[in-house]
Amino acid sequence: TTAAGWLSRERAEPRPRAREDCGAGAEGWLVEGSRSGCEGTGGIKEKKVDNIEIQKFISKKADLLFALSWKSDAPAISEVNEDNEDGYAVMPPLEQFMEIPSMDRRELFFRDIERGDIVIGRISSIREFGFFMVLICLGSGIIRDISHLEITALCPLRDVPSHSNHGDPLSYYQTGDIIRAGIKDIDRYHEKLAVSLYSSSLPPHLSGIKLGVISSEELPLYYRRSVELNSNSLESYENIMQSSLGFVNPGVVEFLLGKLGIDESNPPSLMRGLQSKNFSEDDFASALRKKQSASWALKCVKIGVDYFKVGRHVDAMNEYNKALEIDKQNVEALVARGALYATKGSLNKAIEDFELALENCPTHRNARKYLCQTLVERGGQLEEEDKFLNAESYYKKALALDETFKDAEDALQKLHKYMQVILYFLLEI
Repeated sequence: TTAAGWLSRERAEPRPRAREDCGAGAEGWLVEGSRSGCEGTGGIKEKKVDNIEIQKFISKKADLLFALSWKSDAPAISEVNEDNEDGYAVMPPLEQFMEIPSMDRRELFFRDIERGDIVIGRISSIREFGFFMVLICLGSGIIRDISHLEITALCPLRDVPSHSNHGDPLSYYQTGDIIRAGIKDIDRYHEKLAVSLYSSSLPPHLSGIKLGVISSEELPLYYRRSVELNSNSLESYENIMQSSLGFVNPGVVEFLLGKLGIDESNPPSLMRGLQSKNFSEDDFASALRKKQSASWALKCVKIGVDYFKVGRHVDAMNEYNKALEIDKQNVEALVARGALYATKGSLNKAIEDFELALENCPTHRNARKYLCQTLVERGGQLEEEDKFLNAESYYKKALALDETFKDAEDALQKLHKYMQVILYFLLEI
């Protein structure tokens, strides 16, 4: 039996002349839909909007709905149904919790399916012109419950890659194999699909997806949960969602915004009074959070200073570290911790904290003052280790920060005189 014969048994109307010209193979099956006077394979779909209120809403909000500011410059996360259980709550299709007639679900499927979409199914029969597969789920784009709809797709022989230089490409496949394929042609009127196992049938952002035979472990997570739901139909949507690991992910909002390609820094709103341009930057959550963090960090710094004054250096250090965990760039915490490091003799760590504090706030007097003092002290240590050039660089760095810092100037002059004396004796020898 050929593909054309399989199709003709489902239709009582006469076969078009074009089908006779194409022969009785896979081509006949594909041509029928495009020559039937209805929408051709992959044709444009017409979606009617019967609700006048929706039309008015779209018209009224058009400038907001289609504004470029909705979209982020960063590419949206791939629409492939990956098993990202930790990212967000991956749910079975919503219609699985509803009583929707199979006829309606089938109609909606063929309304929304597009060329380049990924479908997954099981091989039902293998013929000389290709194989037929019954779809069980979708592998990209929208999520639908189609496993019980008996939707059949044909994969023609020319769309089956050869796994060796010789032999029949179809010999690699068996009835019952799970196949991932790309939609190549669509006959919406007759509800027929043609698929391909070549990556060229996929759009660029999906071209890296492996097509062909897959294992049951590679089935989309939403489908596996759908199968679990069928065995326990009493579970509610809320219970399944709340028991999902991704539901409690604190970064779920950011993750889903990324999937939609929406810029979180410029959140869109269809309420004109809530447009971001109507508010100052200080009123946004990021700015308010920064102020709040700075306030909390400053409280920890004050507690640490009190500990420092009574000699409880360990407790003081803990408070400074806590402050910097809250606000990594808190200048007061960096200066206070740097002073404590200097007191304990950890001059290099003290210098790092003072430099970071001065970088965040170039006008901070104590940060500049303490950094200059610590640089001179560290230079003195290097002199004692006979590392005169290193000591010189520290003194010069201190003077670059404060030209009037006398301790650094005196130390540098003293070092130069000492180096001249050493050089004189070396030349005499």
